[in-house]
Amino acid sequence: MPDKKVVTRFAPSPTGFMHVGGVRTALYAWLFARKNNGQFVLRIEDTDKEREVEGSILHIQESLKWLGLDWDQGPDIGGPHAPYVQSERLELYKKYAETLIQKGLAYADPYAENEIEEFRKKAEEEKKPFLYRKHRPENPPAWDGTRPLRFKIAELKRTVWNDIVWGELSAGEEALEDFILIKSDGYPTYNFAHVVDDIEMKVTHVVRGQEFIASTPKFLSLYEAFGVLPPFFVTTPPIMAADGKKKLSKRDGAKDILEYKKEGYLPDTMINYLAFLGFNPGGEKEIYTRGELIKVFDLAKIQRSGAQWNDEKLDWMNKEHIKLLPPKEVEKNILEYLPKEMQNSKLVPVILERISKWGDVKDMTGKGELDFFFKQPKYGKEKLIFKNASPQKISENLKQAIDILQVLDEKDFKQEKIKTALMVLADKLESRGGLLHPLRFALSGLDKSPDPFIIAEILGKNETISRLQKAV
Repeated sequence: MPDKKVVTRFAPSPTGFMHVGGVRTALYAWLFARKNNGQFVLRIEDTDKEREVEGSILHIQESLKWLGLDWDQGPDIGGPHAPYVQSERLELYKKYAETLIQKGLAYADPYAENEIEEFRKKAEEEKKPFLYRKHRPENPPAWDGTRPLRFKIAELKRTVWNDIVWGELSAGEEALEDFILIKSDGYPTYNFAHVVDDIEMKVTHVVRGQEFIASTPKFLSLYEAFGVLPPFFVTTPPIMAADGKKKLSKRDGAKDILEYKKEGYLPDTMINYLAFLGFNPGGEKEIYTRGELIKVFDLAKIQRSGAQWNDEKLDWMNKEHIKLLPPKEVEKNILEYLPKEMQNSKLVPVILERISKWGDVKDMTGKGELDFFFKQPKYGKEKLIFKNASPQKISENLKQAIDILQVLDEKDFKQEKIKTALMVLADKLESRGGLLHPLRFALSGLDKSPDPFIIAEILGKNETISRLQKAV
């Protein structure tokens, strides 16, 4: 197998939105395939029709496309092993099932559901685990598709296998069971269908979560029955909730991955952040482009312990990725999130300083944090007073500021020139706050606002002087 072309796959079930755990599985499989010039396959496992949610397949594709996790084979583009939706591959599963029947390794389940329930109750009463294989019929009927088809465990033994992340793992014979291969509705079970598909699609590395470890002996027994070497298994750690005590769930804030798109996170940020939830290439560097991630990605460096979800870290990382964007792209995105009447490119640096994602722009406007740029602020005159300074002194300072600004050329009314001119006055005062405090309030009406000098530049000479005169 090491000599084979690397083939990984992402095989979600269309049972709802794509959450971060599923996306990280896809990401690790994609990174490994891209690093090794291999193939990344998208396969839809839709055999559980009762749980299927309409529109989920398109949602899965839209989510992966937003993140830039492109696939080489899949439902929409085809490939050498099409179709890539399990419900369209039923004849293939029947063919593999017939192979097992011919080998004496599969049989029709003759029992009704109530009979199996009785077996289960008896095992509970005897305080023993329920194992169907202990009730295996001696002369099962021929399988005609109306009854479930079960796998026949040929040999009870301890199962030992290797996992790239966890090393050697093993399970006792209690992990082996005569499990269902094909249900009475004609659809295969996950345990059966995904093994058949991985064989057919020549998958070399299977990336999935810890919840599948307990079922791995069943998967291995199928590979053995078909006389096929299993792929390499790569078991990822769980993504933990922010408190670190349990696996992240919807209840703990696990969101639809496309919600992050709506909130204005960059796809490269999500790739970077999710990669580091369970993987660390070593060193202090935390901000990686996807090209850099492909180069450093190593299955052997996937960690075993769960990584905690941290919204603050995600926001910080997104701000760092925004810094990597060309200025024109930053401006375009910020302006798109502003109401039409506020779309002024001069506001971009002010806004950029205060956001971690594009959606924050909308929050700022919703809270009225930018209103003072477009209408005169309202405030009580006591707000202009700095510490124990008299109103007369504050008024005098502002009048001097007006005189200084009047001299500046309107075309050259820029932040640095405004600051240089006014700081000459501020430095002569007992405290700079005697000018800078009322200056900030006169221009913005806020305790916390952008630098008053950049506000002055954006407002322009006439509006700045008008607001200072009002303050006086």
